[in-house]
This record gives sequence, C-alpha cells and structure tokens, in this order.
Amino acid sequence: MDIFDKVAKRMGPIGQHQKWSHGYFSFPKLEGDIAPHMNFRGKEHLVWSLNNYLGLANHPEVREADKQGATDFGMAYPMGARMMSGNSKYHEQMEHELAEFVGKEDAFLLNFGYQGMVSIIDCLVDRNDVIVYDAESHACIIDGLRLHMGKRFVYQHNDIESARKQLERATKLTEQSGGGILLITEGVFGMSGAQGKLKELIELKKEFNFRLLIDDAHGFGTMGPTGAGTHEEQGCIDGVDVYFGTFAKSMAGIGAFVASTQELTNYFRYNMRSQTFAKALPMPMVIGLLKRLELLKNNPELRERLWLIATSLQKGLRERGFDLGITNTMVTPVFLKGELLEATALTMDLRENYGIFCSIVVYPVIPKGLIELRLIPTAVHTMEDVQRTLDAFSEVSEKLKTGYYKEHQFSMA
Repeated sequence: MDIFDKVAKRMGPIGQHQKWSHGYFSFPKLEGDIAPHMNFRGKEHLVWSLNNYLGLANHPEVREADKQGATDFGMAYPMGARMMSGNSKYHEQMEHELAEFVGKEDAFLLNFGYQGMVSIIDCLVDRNDVIVYDAESHACIIDGLRLHMGKRFVYQHNDIESARKQLERATKLTEQSGGGILLITEGVFGMSGAQGKLKELIELKKEFNFRLLIDDAHGFGTMGPTGAGTHEEQGCIDGVDVYFGTFAKSMAGIGAFVASTQELTNYFRYNMRSQTFAKALPMPMVIGLLKRLELLKNNPELRERLWLIATSLQKGLRERGFDLGITNTMVTPVFLKGELLEATALTMDLRENYGIFCSIVVYPVIPKGLIELRLIPTAVHTMEDVQRTLDAFSEVSEKLKTGYYKEHQFSMA
C-alpha cells in the first residue's frame, strides 16, 4: 500500500470527509489576568481549553517580569547548554526554590516537559532494568518507554493488585539481570482527572524493591495545601523518589523540572541528552518563571479560586445528570454516548452556535461509542461562565440523545 494511502486510512472519517477549520484565536490585550473569552474568526468564544490553571498567563506582575527579563537580556541569552556556557545564577535560583517547594533535595530545570520526561526515562534505566507503568500514562511517558532497551510491564489503570503482579514479574527478571525496577505513574491523569494512587503504590515498597517516578504536570501548583503537588495532597512526599513537574499548566509558561536527591539530580544534569545537547531555557523565561513561582507560593487565593470554579462546574454538571467519570481533581471530563461524526458535529455546534470551545476526545483514546468533552477550569473563569456552559451542555446533550447530530453535520471548512 502507498504510504499516503496508509495515512489516509489512519485518519478515518474526519480525514476522509472533513478538514480541520482554518482560523486562529486572538488574545485580548488585557492589563490583568487573561480572560477565557477569545476571538475566533471575529466571534467571541468562551474557552475551556487553556493551560492557565491559576490565571498567571497575563498577570500584571508576570508580564512585567517577562518584559524586564527580555529588556535586560534579550532572547539570545544564555547562549549554550547548561553544562557548557548556558548556566546562570537565575537558573540555579529557580532550581533551589523548586526543590524546596516540592520537598526534594535538588531540582534540575528542563527546556520542555515532553522531551524532559522522555529523557528522564532514557537517563534512569538501561537494558538490565525493568519499567512498570500505568496503562493510561501520558504520551511523553510512552515515548520514553519506547527508547528503553529492557523489559517493561504495564498495569491496569490505578489498579494496585495489577501493579503488584507486574512488580512480581519485574522482580523475577531483575534477580537474573541484576538490574533495578522503575515504577512510573502520574499525579493527576490529564484525561480522566483521577489522581494516581501514590500512597498505595508507595506501600508496595514494603514488598518490592523499586523506585517511583511521577509525572505531576497537572498536579504541580494545583494540588496540596500549598500547591506543591499531588504527593503533598496525599501526604507522601518522601515516598516519591523522582518528581517531575511542568511550567505549562499552573504557571502558563514553558519548560519543566525534575526533582530528587542531590546525587541523582546531579546525575541528570550531566547525563540527560535532551538537556546536554540543547540550549538552556532563555533568560526572560527563567526570570518570568521566578515571578510565577513566587505568586504561586504566596497567593493561595489563586488556587482557591480555581477550585471554586472547578467544584461549581462539576457539581452543576452532576446535578444535570452528566457522567464525569472518576475525576477527583479540577480536570473535568464529560462523557457522552455517540459516534465520531456526532462528536464532531456536537463540538462544532458548541463552537459556532453557543460560542463555547472545549477539547474533544474520541476513539482510540477512549472506547468506541463514547465522546469525551474535556473542560479545564481556571482561576479566571467566572460563575457566569459556569452557568452559561451548564445551560449549553444541557441543550447539546438533548440534541445528541434525539439524533439531531446524525442528521445535521456542520461544515469545518
């Protein structure tokens, strides 16, 4: 089969019958927090798909820090990788503050979250080691696993008994190879909104010898009494051996970090290929990240506002009979029954006729016959936004049940 034919086959109905809309969101120039209302093709939309949990994206102090960083250093500095000519006192200050905040001895700044996780896994294990991981792990974890030359075993999502069985298999192999075991899970699963069962997994250390790595992209800054993360929320900071967090969610920035013991963190500094052979985070971003972290730590009302919006939205949806699955975080999935073309028609209806934009998730990410609309609440959404969304969801859900979207397809041209 021709390679183009293979691609067309993989794309399925969306690729064969429709095309993605051409357009862009324009962001309002505000002096305060960035609003979740943005323009798309000249029409205002309420957006529930922003990586801006705490509303820091356009916070005036953040904007000033970003501006000052660019004024003082430009976008070129530092001109090199960290271990060569790309280090600065600001990078080191950020690492020190991050380590202290998440309860670890040391931290290492990473240029990007996705490549960071891929490189962490590659750095930690060799062909003699075995990886055990959750079935619903993020794509960056899966891509990291693909680089692993040793064995890997997957356990059913958040299923401790399944994890125990895979640890038993891993232990037998490492007894022969002389390697170690790395168990990987997430603090908050971004699709379902469920917290990873960190405490229960840590309890398994009484039976098995392994190290625990968690991806807390959604939990950092949002979970726990101080926002330090899901390991703080569950009271098991010490049991997490390697903590990974990103700046893309709660801090609305670029980059990530990994935190652990001082010895292991130093090992990362000189052995993570995605960092060793890449330019360091630009100075303006580091300066801006320092301000973001300061605001995150010293302004608990931002996190409280996020949770007010999230709990109000989830409560309202549940009262109207919507299935939110097993979420116990601010991530808000709404599950509906329908096929792929119904899903695209429904989301187009929401966007074009209700002015609401949210992410859609369909097979193969979730089972066939299901539609997931994923809502990401932020501290800058309002109660009016919540009410408007509840009313719209009630209407489109009724349309879906009556077969309206089977008969009415919306052009994505």
